[in-house]
Formats: sequence, C-alpha cells, structure tokens
Amino acid sequence: MQDTDRALVQAASAVARLRCRTAQHAVAAAALTRDGRVVTGVNVRHDAGEVCAELVVMGTAATQGAGELATIVTVTDRGRSIPPPCTGCRRVLLDAFPAIRVIVATEGEPTVLPLADLPAGAEHVGP
Repeated sequence: MQDTDRALVQAASAVARLRCRTAQHAVAAAALTRDGRVVTGVNVRHDAGEVCAELVVMGTAATQGAGELATIVTVTDRGRSIPPPCTGCRRVLLDAFPAIRVIVATEGEPTVLPLADLPAGAEHVGP
C-alpha cells in the first residue's frame, strides 16, 4: 500500500469516528480523485431507505467538480473495519469508474485491489 492509500484509510476512519455516532450514519467512505483530491461522505439511513457512503462520496465528488475517482475505501465500526463495497455500490462504481481501485481488509490488513477483481460474495450487506 502506498502512503496515499494509508492516508485515505485514515481520512475515512477520522470521518467515521467524528460523524458515525448514530444508526442514521454508521458507515464512512473516502475516495481519492485522479487529480489528487480526497472526498469523504457517510451513509444516510432512514425508515424510507438508505444511501450508502460510497454513493454519497460519488455525489460529493461530482458536486465539487472533482472528476474521476481513482481509489475508494469504506470503513465501519467507527473506523475499525474495512469492508468491500456492497453489491449495488460495486455496480455503480464500476459503471462510472471501471478502473477504480478499492481498499479492503485482507486477513486483517488493508490491501488495494482493482474493484473489478474483488471476488463475488466479498461485499458487506450494510452497515
């Protein structure tokens, strides 16, 4: 893992510790854009439905004119767990950014992989 990847995990973990204190916001994500910006977001859970943190990050990046996402990481448990994106987020991310890399925990250690190379069934099902 590169220093920029470690910094991305730290950014998502910091957001999780600060903002994920209720069931409404339990997952944080951070993405590195091709131009070097870091964009963060949290999930939004409500009785009407849920929006994953990865999708919030995509919307935030678009709003900021940040361009293409290069790497993304999702953290849960206030930054202590690094799961892969859920099935729906995988599909959206791959459609929008086919070359995107994802940081996931492999045997407890963060690892960077192309999102397209993650094995099926390796996704989280929610926060």
